[in-house]
Amino acid sequence: MAQSWKNRLRIGFILADRFTLSAFANFVDVLRLAADEADKSRPIRCEWTVLAHDGLAIRSSCGIRVQPEIRLRNAASFDYLVVVGGLIGDYRAISNEALEYLRTEAARGVPLIGLCTGVFILQEAGLLQGYRCCVSWFHHQDFLDRFDTEMPVSDQIFVVDRDRLTCSGGHSASHLAAFLVQRHIGQSAATKSLNIMMIEDALSGERPQPGQQLARRAEDPLVKRAVLRMQQNIEMPRTIDDLALELGVARRTLERRFQVDLKRSPQKIYLELRIEKAMLRLRTSRDPINSIALACGFCDASHLVRAMKAERGLTPNEYRQAQAGHAEPAYTTGVLIPQGN
Repeated sequence: MAQSWKNRLRIGFILADRFTLSAFANFVDVLRLAADEADKSRPIRCEWTVLAHDGLAIRSSCGIRVQPEIRLRNAASFDYLVVVGGLIGDYRAISNEALEYLRTEAARGVPLIGLCTGVFILQEAGLLQGYRCCVSWFHHQDFLDRFDTEMPVSDQIFVVDRDRLTCSGGHSASHLAAFLVQRHIGQSAATKSLNIMMIEDALSGERPQPGQQLARRAEDPLVKRAVLRMQQNIEMPRTIDDLALELGVARRTLERRFQVDLKRSPQKIYLELRIEKAMLRLRTSRDPINSIALACGFCDASHLVRAMKAERGLTPNEYRQAQAGHAEPAYTTGVLIPQGN
């Protein structure tokens, strides 16, 4: 019977307008599978509720709508409140009533969780001051542009800092949910949930985020984090000395690890990432070559021309002309990008 379980994990969800459905669904499914035997979905060990200030359905970024179950004024107490973010824009993602509810519950000591860009909502509400927070590498620059005094963690899949838990989104939501299930219900329940979802192993929060999936793969966790930082700093490239300092290793150590793992130097990988970004802009926009060069960390158009000719055998104009009329790019690079597994 559901009433016989003494340590039921109670989760309340607040969904942003145009929220990310995958992050929400991945998190909920781990709870659902941990809550009962097999996949019967009875909320015995866990219960989950979607909250809102009114009874209107909430649209996800893909257009599917979710109907809230309980209005905020009628909400019971929860062990955690989860804010699921979505599309970033100049609009109010959640209601003033929801923001006030979050502030009130946080003052009462209820831990808050930000999934995907839910971290933006918590930050804007002043609920992450003094906390480390996790942001997807894809939204790293968006976060810095909006909160220029903050420095998010963008090389981990999730971050737990006392009573604030933040997650980069996507499949990382499954691993954060499994972390909570393990904490409150047990390891076997967490493992069972992930296995049924065809996720082989639970990942800790320190696991590096996956980057763009291209041709080749970095395996060394230090190298993965270094490449992610390179991706996050394309327009204004960091020096290798600065990267090593941020990662807490000597420059020679970083260079040696790159050579062992990728058979190339950090400088070479950084250049390839910047060229790859320029090529993406060339085939998906009509921006001037000089603008693309500056956006990808090159001094000017001539610098980009020399680099592309030396590394790819084509100038920017030649590459753009070759791609004209192709819906999908025919060119494949050998840039090494970190992967999640």
